[in-house]
Amino acid sequence: MFGIKISLFSGAKTLETKIDSFHDKVIDAAMMFNKSITTYLTEGRSENFKKHNKQLRQIEHDADQLRRDIENRLYTQNLIPDLRADVLELVENLDKVINRFDEVSYQFYIERPEIPEIYHVRITELVGQVTECAENMSIASRSFFRNFSSVRDFSQKVYFLEHETDLSSGHLKESIFDSDMPLANKIQLSTLIDEIENIADLAEDCVDELLIFTIKRDI
Repeated sequence: MFGIKISLFSGAKTLETKIDSFHDKVIDAAMMFNKSITTYLTEGRSENFKKHNKQLRQIEHDADQLRRDIENRLYTQNLIPDLRADVLELVENLDKVINRFDEVSYQFYIERPEIPEIYHVRITELVGQVTECAENMSIASRSFFRNFSSVRDFSQKVYFLEHETDLSSGHLKESIFDSDMPLANKIQLSTLIDEIENIADLAEDCVDELLIFTIKRDI
């Protein structure tokens, strides 16, 4: 179904560079989110954790600037008009994932949850799955512009990892509610786990639409 290597960026080098940079921001946000939550588990709301939150917020801010630049160029320069609406929607979907990384990390900063050490390894595993899911979403999206025959391969990895996050979060919440923790703590942790897992849901939604865009491009 899908075609071979055909770039969308004929005569649009600046746009190509900006979209490449935007995909880099997705991966930067995923990696910094992983670092932020891992630091919180080992150090609490330490100076290192605060620094990672600040760095993640800067990544989110820079990504917003890039998104606006991309949207402006697509409209004012009439670039890739046949796929402009799809590209705009794709960029918006990617931006939602970056925003959620920032929001969830900040939620840990605000709420300061007490997380028993017994759950640290499993939360770290969940965060790693979510991070990898977002990274593969970004690679799939980048492939749409460069080598869209690869979009399906990386999208399939997103689907697999999203399913794994469902399983991990479900088992983790079950363990938490079986524990002797106060109910308020259980609810707080369960909500935060949902927030982490929902990032993978956003990545899955993104590749759902990405595959539709790919089919349209290949027609």
